[in-house]
Amino acid sequence: MRIDLERPAGINLIHAVSPGEIRVGDRIMQRSFIIGVNDIIPDWPVSSTRDIDEESLSPILALAPEILLLGTGRALVFPGRDIHAAVLARHVGLEVMDTSAACRTYNILAAEGRSVVAALIVD
Repeated sequence: MRIDLERPAGINLIHAVSPGEIRVGDRIMQRSFIIGVNDIIPDWPVSSTRDIDEESLSPILALAPEILLLGTGRALVFPGRDIHAAVLARHVGLEVMDTSAACRTYNILAAEGRSVVAALIVD
């Protein structure tokens, strides 16, 4: 599914989502990754919410987002309370949704100039 918006220059936006891959600009991402308006961290070592821990959160939180969107793959699966607590302790808002919804929401917030990071599980 294509999810293009009018594209503000100079920020990362997601152009298409399909099973097993997400297109960011000219890049095809086939593994879980982290995207911010100015950063892409490929090969995030998470394949399900069970894999998320303090260590896997550290590259996300290092980007100092205002909002973290967690895309949990094709299905919505909430991480444990410890993950919510770790993110909230850093004064970061956390929204959990399936990956397609997280991609659409990321594009809207990024285009609005918000400090947003999406951690996307690709499955």
